Amino acid sequence: MGGKTAQQHALAGHVSGQCNKPLSRPAHSLSVDDVLEELRASPSQGLASAEAAERLAEYGPNQLKEKKGVQPVAIFLEQIFNAMTLVLILALAASFGIQAWIAGGILGGIICVNIVIGFFQTLQAEKTIDSLRTLGSPTCNVYRDGATINIQTADVVPGDIVDLNTGDSVPADIRLIEAVNLEADEALLTGEAIPMSKSPKLTFDEDTGPGDRLNVVYSSTTITKGRGRGVVFATGMFTEIGAIASALNSDGKIIVDQQDSRPSPLSYVKQAGRMMRNWIGEFLGLTVGTPLQRKLSQLFVSLFFFAIVCAIVVLGANKFDTRKDVILYAVTTSVGTIPVSLLLVLTVTMAAGTKKMVERHVIVRNLQSLEALGGVTNICSDKTGTITQGRMVVRKAWIPGFGTYSVETGNQVYNPTAGAVAFTASQPKDIAQTDEKQNREQPAAPQDDARNKTSLQWYLSIASLANLATLEKTEDTAEGPGEWKARGAPTEIAIEVFASRFGWSRAQLSEGEKKKWQHVAEFPFDSDVKKMSVLFRSCQSQQTHVFTKGAVERVLEICDRISFDDAVEPLTETIKSNILDNMVSLAGQGLRVLALAHKPLDRDVSDAEFAHGSSPDRREFEQNLIFRGLIGIYDPPRSESLPSVKACQGAGIMVHMLTGDHPQTARAIAMEVNILPSEDKIRMLPADISRTLMMTAQEFDALSDSQIDNLQQLPLVVARCAPSTKVRMIEALHRRGRYVAMTGDGVNDSPSLKRADIGIAMGTGSDVAKESADIVLTDDNFASILNAVEEGRRIFDNIQKFILHVLAANIGFVVALLTGLAFKDGSDVSVFLLTPVEILWMLMATGAFCETGLGFERAVPDILNRPPQNLKYGVFTPEFLLDMVIYGALMACCTIGSFTVVVFGFDNGDLGSDCNNKYSSSCEAVFRARATSYTTMTWIFLLFAWELIDFRRSLFDMPYGFKAWLAHFWSNKFLFFSVVVVFVMVFPTLYIPVINDVVFMHKGISWEWAVVFIAVGVYLAGNEGWKWAKRVYYRRKGVERVDWEGDV
Repeated sequence: MGGKTAQQHALAGHVSGQCNKPLSRPAHSLSVDDVLEELRASPSQGLASAEAAERLAEYGPNQLKEKKGVQPVAIFLEQIFNAMTLVLILALAASFGIQAWIAGGILGGIICVNIVIGFFQTLQAEKTIDSLRTLGSPTCNVYRDGATINIQTADVVPGDIVDLNTGDSVPADIRLIEAVNLEADEALLTGEAIPMSKSPKLTFDEDTGPGDRLNVVYSSTTITKGRGRGVVFATGMFTEIGAIASALNSDGKIIVDQQDSRPSPLSYVKQAGRMMRNWIGEFLGLTVGTPLQRKLSQLFVSLFFFAIVCAIVVLGANKFDTRKDVILYAVTTSVGTIPVSLLLVLTVTMAAGTKKMVERHVIVRNLQSLEALGGVTNICSDKTGTITQGRMVVRKAWIPGFGTYSVETGNQVYNPTAGAVAFTASQPKDIAQTDEKQNREQPAAPQDDARNKTSLQWYLSIASLANLATLEKTEDTAEGPGEWKARGAPTEIAIEVFASRFGWSRAQLSEGEKKKWQHVAEFPFDSDVKKMSVLFRSCQSQQTHVFTKGAVERVLEICDRISFDDAVEPLTETIKSNILDNMVSLAGQGLRVLALAHKPLDRDVSDAEFAHGSSPDRREFEQNLIFRGLIGIYDPPRSESLPSVKACQGAGIMVHMLTGDHPQTARAIAMEVNILPSEDKIRMLPADISRTLMMTAQEFDALSDSQIDNLQQLPLVVARCAPSTKVRMIEALHRRGRYVAMTGDGVNDSPSLKRADIGIAMGTGSDVAKESADIVLTDDNFASILNAVEEGRRIFDNIQKFILHVLAANIGFVVALLTGLAFKDGSDVSVFLLTPVEILWMLMATGAFCETGLGFERAVPDILNRPPQNLKYGVFTPEFLLDMVIYGALMACCTIGSFTVVVFGFDNGDLGSDCNNKYSSSCEAVFRARATSYTTMTWIFLLFAWELIDFRRSLFDMPYGFKAWLAHFWSNKFLFFSVVVVFVMVFPTLYIPVINDVVFMHKGISWEWAVVFIAVGVYLAGNEGWKWAKRVYYRRKGVERVDWEGDV
């Protein structure tokens, strides 16, 4: 047993609730100020970067155990102990057993080369994938040097100040500094399914259990509600979850009660059988890896048994003669059936694909998604920040009885002094486009209006206070003016910038010595209630007010009065109808419309009502409010969204937009990016289709599953969408046999991300969403989804190409060798058409490099102009299987034909004696014929790699027309040089003495080159003819890959 590490010694005396370096008392028993003082942490500035680096070096990374990372020894052993290498080792043993030293030596050399190449290629692939895991690992927002930055969770250290929001995974054990309606799911630690409400003001006794420390949140738990901020006091193995992990790792013994608990002998047998079955499954690759890797492993096992059958056939054809050359022929035929380089090439291709996806802003968290992306038929996407830019600006603000403000921001969306503000006394619904233009010519004076108009002051107070965003300007420098920076949700930033134009920012109202309002409590935004409220106490009157903003319909439900100019009147149904008309007018301009409301409370609200343990009903405060106005926020579509949506439609992928916005807003944006057709086109559609193209969540959820299944067209847009609606949409698509990709960013999106075939999380989304997703978009851009689909199709295509390349060659080898059984020499022994060394050379030197090159092939131009792959068949489609047989048979025919022509066409047909073992004058014709068939097969193999660049296009029309085809071949330099180098390497193997007649057992050729060129030409003609036949067939069947617009 080795000695304990320093960390293990420290852990041995670690007390629950303590810091990595113990505080005076556990953190939960200290006040916030005491914890901050002992950790030397500033709640506003955080740690200095230099101090954080020192603490990281002192305490180590924030992880439960040291990551194993890439393990070269394990990778090396995997190259030796796998099913494919085992086949070659068996062949090696058989060769040495019959004293075929050269063949055995060559096999041994190829095994070594295969292991070495496999080791370095897999090592590089694993390093690539490991680096991508780091990109996709959890992050958190901490304060460093007075600014908020996003860092890897592993880099968090004691003393870091961390922001916590709904959906975040807690990065470490944290003593809370502030919390607003904060709740955490601690079932991982306590087993308690109900989220725990937290309060930073409480302190507890030192011996209080983890589940009762309500001023602390723990590593790996999840924030389910509210927001907060805290200081890290324990990281890594010093956290509560780390203590559990340490206890599990410290003693591997299983304690079993001795009374009536002794396992029966049969249970030992079952357990041993289960372990053996799992070990065999892992060894053969049948139970590990991606679905395609498992399917290929199953293929290998099947081919292994087929190889045994082939060996038996060879022995049977030679009357089970156990002569050395007969056994060697059997071994050669068996080896020819096994695609030994396939798994290696697959690993390299997938690693290269994941790395290329990162360059296109896509992080792959689940390798299975690489195989599945090419089969996506439907994409369900959010609108805000994905289809749109997520940089919102307020365009319209309507204050009833006063008028409407219009804002033009320019490019500086965070600068409240940039752009222009115009005003009109009209309502939004009454403003014609021409009038609006005239009104813009009459600029407003925002700050003067705010000083003089009470109704505007209340409107702006709601906009600022019912808001969590912050806006600040950095200091001016000699290099130029300071920069405006914002932090918070895009919607709230836009509203805060608007209020700041009037000199009515949140900081001015609620911070500093001259603040007007004191924060009391907050009811955060919830996807079900679709509104948020805050309670503030007036510093002047000490009266508490409620400020609310949210979806117009939900806010109107809790209002019974309305402010007209500076007077308050009852909210009648007629007035409500007028408000909704104005909302529709704003939403029709593509604006996201929110309502603002407020009321003074007629009673005092004490802090005790919102202290820990109390859970006031928000409905008590969110009722009988005064409606104050509407605010219209514009989130412009990304410039890439329209072409990306059209490209998806051209690729046979239907795009659905599931958004929480108002139907009119959703409709306007959806038409702008072509998710919905134009109004004219909708009117031309049948009524049963046009009325279901767009629905609200309420309408969609009101339908039963059978009613949804009977719809001619599922909705392309669902507005006011709830998380449960997204799940129902996915299930409806699945019942139609569709393959769905779903985007999400919030904690409530986790069920739909898990239910979808491919879950796509946003890089700025919650940790819970990222953990539920298969891939993460680092730029939150819809175009990146298209990039992922395109890359997925490219990878799928390339996997098909190199699998077809190797399996067709295996068919060619086997057919040629089995047909060669008919060629008997004077001793009535079958003569090799291709020797073991020739076959192994072609499999490894020719095949492996060409197949790797095919894995790097770029996407064909029409890759997004064809339907998605049919995942029912996967790689092995009917076309693929037919191609495999046709091309393999064509290779075999050309190889057998070249051998036959040399021996029987231009010689007397004498196959000599003992030509499988050594050269003699009687074997001259056989050795020259064998060289001819070897050269023919090698060059066909190389030519076949270039033919597979496209499954249907002619070799001379790839993919940019005849004139540029050489340039295209050059574009894939790995494949180009693989073909050229192997082409040239044929000559040394033909003409260098000893290598040719002793190792490869063939002789140099002269006039036989004509046979080679003719055979290769016949193959090329046959290949091109088969492609032409396929093009004609698919054109007549109407499934030719053509462009289409994708409009409904």
